Amino acid sequence: KGGVGKTNVSVNLAMAMSNAGKDVLIMDADLGLANIDVLLGIQPRANLHDVFNGDATLEEVVVDGPAGLKIIPASSGVQEMAELSPAQHVGLIRAFSELSFNVDVLLVDTAAGISDSVVSFTRAAQEVIIVVCDEPASITDAYALIKLLNREHGVFRFHVLANMVSSAQEAREVYEKITRVTDRFLDVALDFMGHVPRDEYLIKAVRKQRAVVEAFPRSRAATAFRNLAEKTNKWPLPKAAGGHLEFFVERLVQGNLPDAEVMP
Repeated sequence: KGGVGKTNVSVNLAMAMSNAGKDVLIMDADLGLANIDVLLGIQPRANLHDVFNGDATLEEVVVDGPAGLKIIPASSGVQEMAELSPAQHVGLIRAFSELSFNVDVLLVDTAAGISDSVVSFTRAAQEVIIVVCDEPASITDAYALIKLLNREHGVFRFHVLANMVSSAQEAREVYEKITRVTDRFLDVALDFMGHVPRDEYLIKAVRKQRAVVEAFPRSRAATAFRNLAEKTNKWPLPKAAGGHLEFFVERLVQGNLPDAEVMP
């Protein structure tokens, strides 16, 4: 759902993982309404639209962010990018396979809702994180996305992250509200990933166009992101080559052909 702080979570989790020694590439896949560049106050020279048009290579599009983070910016308002053609997808696979730098983790920040592009990126990912806050609309939307991905696309494993909560207990209650419904109606495994507290320093960091883990490293939110990064860094790595970037993009493409699979 929009407004749950998903992009903020993506940026801060990526930066916390980068600070912990991982080579992290974050992709802004909210293709209709790009946010990461705004959140970090960076000025992309080019974006994915230029890659699809043949005006730039993916390497030229990647922006160096704070803490060694690398960012693939989306392109705000370019509507035709929201749903890519098969030919554009093929070009995207090639572009990823030609990147010269190492990537341990690709973190994809999708749009809110259940559009085709959200489904495509999620199916291609190895791990799926659902960001939810303690509002009925957020919980309903989270369930709707889990249900769609599970029933229509065979995704059965999800991590649930409670954001903007006042306590660990509230976070656990949010998770339980979702599992009460999923346990009854779906065949899924939900992992309670943890929570990020409501924190005024997060708002201050947004105003400064900086990530809270960088701007206010001692804040409660920054501490939470470091803990989440530590947990995420312990997730099992793919045993096969399927974890490499081009395989992620290949799964992305296959998912948009008649029949596919699951975020680094």
